[in-house]
Amino acid sequence: MNTETAYNLALDYLYSFVDYSLKHASELAKADFSLDRMFALMDALGEPQNAYPIIHVAGTKGKGSTSALCASALQAAGYKVGLYTSPHLADYCERIQIDASPLAHGQLVALVDEVRPAVARVPKLTTFEITTAIGFLAFARAGVDAAVVEVGLGGRLDATNVATPRVSVITSLSMDHTAVLGGTLAKIAGEKAGIIKEGIPVVSSPQKAEALDVLERVARERSASLTLVGRDVKFAFVSSSLDGQHFIIHNSEFRIMNYEIPLLGQHQMINAATAYAALQASGLAVSDETIQKGFSQVKWPARFEVARREPPVIFDSAHNDDSFARLRETLETYFPGRQVYLIFGASEDKNIPGMFREMKPKIRKLIATRADHPRALEVEKILGLADQAQVKNEAAVPVSAALARALELSAKDGSIVLSAGSMFVTAEVMAAWKKVSGK
Repeated sequence: MNTETAYNLALDYLYSFVDYSLKHASELAKADFSLDRMFALMDALGEPQNAYPIIHVAGTKGKGSTSALCASALQAAGYKVGLYTSPHLADYCERIQIDASPLAHGQLVALVDEVRPAVARVPKLTTFEITTAIGFLAFARAGVDAAVVEVGLGGRLDATNVATPRVSVITSLSMDHTAVLGGTLAKIAGEKAGIIKEGIPVVSSPQKAEALDVLERVARERSASLTLVGRDVKFAFVSSSLDGQHFIIHNSEFRIMNYEIPLLGQHQMINAATAYAALQASGLAVSDETIQKGFSQVKWPARFEVARREPPVIFDSAHNDDSFARLRETLETYFPGRQVYLIFGASEDKNIPGMFREMKPKIRKLIATRADHPRALEVEKILGLADQAQVKNEAAVPVSAALARALELSAKDGSIVLSAGSMFVTAEVMAAWKKVSGK
């Protein structure tokens, strides 16, 4: 059997289990989330999550970027680094990376074969639980010196929460996945704070008071020292261009260090300051100079990724109203006064009116589309919500047709082509752009 056939069979096996990422919100709310299955699986596999130090990252927004920044800095310091994130953009193996390279398809096949006997002994495992176990095992088999592990959903009952990390990190919190995590910011913060362990330091991005109160209370209860970015770790913007942004961080020795990152938007500066604080709290040997190098080299696609500068084509992963507010601010910073043709699709559980409210001043026309994904909302419903928001709109399906239409309109007036609202839509837009642009 050739490798690609074996790889597709391995994916078929993983997707044969319950995959809550493909379920509607009503089913997700009834899900039996528990760490018991995951602990049993890790025990059967020999506890690979304990074989290396871990930085554990939760949050509503920014956790992927913060994780990527941490991993890049550790790699610059000479560590062999594992990075576990979700979801993927184009290929399942992107979720499990070693030194910034996804697992080879053959490696995933071998790991799936290795875990099958253990999986067979633990009833009701989910796709994400098995994938997380494979990630932990992949890092142990590769002999990584450290791993950065992003939470999938929530924190308290997330499959990644079987690890005891060097530091627990909580990035920006806002309203998302409310059917599972709760309908208030305090309830969401309580779920995210579930990754805080007894005596293990915690680092948090700046938070709204309602969320911070919860994080501070849980940290006190668990004797976990809390470092709050913006209060305990100071940072300040210096300059920015489409090539990246420059800012300073005041370190614990009262030195002012200069940092540059290719990721755009003020929120990415906050993510970088959070990653810096997490690296310092982790106890791993990493100097300010190697953090500088790692931050400058980080790659994290579909985060205000400018694929073409004129007329601009931008890929983004914003998918709630808070992230759309950040996206609008970033657009105004780098392309002041310019309007967008927004290629938009969303999952059915998202606050679409909130996203439209935040982006409305920038939208010349919304082009509604639908990704090839079970949770994708029907185009007709998106059009109805756009009409209610008084946002000019039209439909184009499939996603490749939506990109073609946006490019056609942009060629006439120079407006920005922007994909946002769903990681799945943006992934398909990026694939379609690669075909039409050859890049």
